[in-house]
Amino acid sequence: MAETAVHPARVDYRTDPTQYRHWKLSVEGPVARLSLDIAEDGGIRPGYKLKLNSYDLGVDIELNDALNRVRFEHPEVRSVIVTSAKDRIFCSGANIFMLGVSSHAWKVNFCKFTNETRNGIEDTSKHSGLKFIAAVNGACAGGGYELALACDEIVLVDDRSSSVSLPEVPLLGVLPGTGGLTRVTDKRHVRHDLADIFCTSVEGVRGQRAVDWRLVDAIAKPAQFGAAVQERAAKLAEGSDRPANGKGVSLTRLDREDGADSLRYEHVTVEIDRARRTATFTVKAPKGAQPGDIAAIEAAGAAWWPLAMARQLDDAILNMRTNELDIGTWLLKTEGDAQAVLASDATLLAHKDHWLVRETIGALRRTLARLDVSSRSLFALIDSGSCFAGTLAEIAFAADRAYMLALPDDAERAPKITLDEFNFGFFPMVNDQSRLQRRFYEETAPMEAARAAAGKPLDADAAMALGLVTMAPDDIDWDDEIRIAIEERAAMSPDALTGLEANLRFASKENMATRIFGRLTAWQNWIFNRPNAVGEKGALKVYGTGQKAGFDLNRV
Repeated sequence: MAETAVHPARVDYRTDPTQYRHWKLSVEGPVARLSLDIAEDGGIRPGYKLKLNSYDLGVDIELNDALNRVRFEHPEVRSVIVTSAKDRIFCSGANIFMLGVSSHAWKVNFCKFTNETRNGIEDTSKHSGLKFIAAVNGACAGGGYELALACDEIVLVDDRSSSVSLPEVPLLGVLPGTGGLTRVTDKRHVRHDLADIFCTSVEGVRGQRAVDWRLVDAIAKPAQFGAAVQERAAKLAEGSDRPANGKGVSLTRLDREDGADSLRYEHVTVEIDRARRTATFTVKAPKGAQPGDIAAIEAAGAAWWPLAMARQLDDAILNMRTNELDIGTWLLKTEGDAQAVLASDATLLAHKDHWLVRETIGALRRTLARLDVSSRSLFALIDSGSCFAGTLAEIAFAADRAYMLALPDDAERAPKITLDEFNFGFFPMVNDQSRLQRRFYEETAPMEAARAAAGKPLDADAAMALGLVTMAPDDIDWDDEIRIAIEERAAMSPDALTGLEANLRFASKENMATRIFGRLTAWQNWIFNRPNAVGEKGALKVYGTGQKAGFDLNRV
């Protein structure tokens, strides 16, 4: 039976604490508290209730925003307690009824964003000195346990009933939470036979056994639970170098002009060509005098170009991924003064150890990584007026192909690529490789050649010689080459292209994050489409009805 899908209206990822319906953020000195208190009637789509602190995309949009508020607005915070404001329930995971009425595409984008948000917690812990502790004060299941697993430590209340669980296999006929399943093995090193029992039991594991199996770090009786969590949060905070007296930056609401076929921000525009099924992303270099010292950077705040551009590009990527499913090819362009980009990079590099600059580099790193895992064809177009330099050159290196206009007889108009330090490891992909390392399989000769060319404006011939671009048509062939490439791409199966691109973009290196995204693909594009999950008698469809799932018992 075909899915009965909720056809979503446009999703807006912009929010702030005054609009939150599901999270409460409080700060007391070096410790912040994120309390989950999900409004049952607060679903981002109609057709389901968010019972038992179960979540949907709207809940995770708020969480993503709250994490950014802590990162940028509260530099004094060194550790974050993630807990529940409801009695005896931490979080029961993704809302099953929401999944049951959602289209496949909605499920895919929802789960990808959820995983990116969890990965962002770990990214911040690794790079920013901001640590996270999950205070599991009630039942914790599925995606709720995934959230806890993303934290540095987990403390479980020992009240004889609260447990952690990944019950998706017995209840829903689907893989346990992708990120949850992977973190159980790769991060917490739960023995595989114990993990097998854990992931096939509905009731989960509680008390001392949860500690013994490495599913949590500690337990505490209800009377001592609050103090135990505070003590561990304080200890985690001691290892952080975030400044107690730092001046936070207010993340003002992004100013975006929405057109029928466009998104426009100050530093980013997206133009949609529906006939060709393309979207042209243009990222603009900074204009005018830019901050050169910390005082000026702090004064600029959220308007500082690297931070503003990162936030705008991130919002554009999320909008296009969720709201424009038919637009299969993204054309990536830049415009402006390359020297202004390089000067901005020099400022970032000079002050990279300052908390605000470090967080801005983190925002850029996570935004570029979001581009890498977007299931769209990415073509970089490097033409006259482009400024693919330093940080913005990473956009070209993220692309599946890069086309560079060759103008050998017009040096002034000929586009250039310029490398700097930020192309050599500051913005790793999710597999911890730089995009140039991925490009050259970390082979010594091409990497050294690229490093030797840093700081030099490279025209099409030079970029081709170094292997930095795919093709370099001249001005006579440029329009036809690009047109043919786009038309050929549009004629291919989107499903096949998603598989192709995901495989080719991540070469050689694997880590926990790549396995999470790989298993996410397996879960959603196979298991979530199988009758055992979504058929008329599939486990996901009959959940909550009292009916028993009917499985096709053939192993595939």
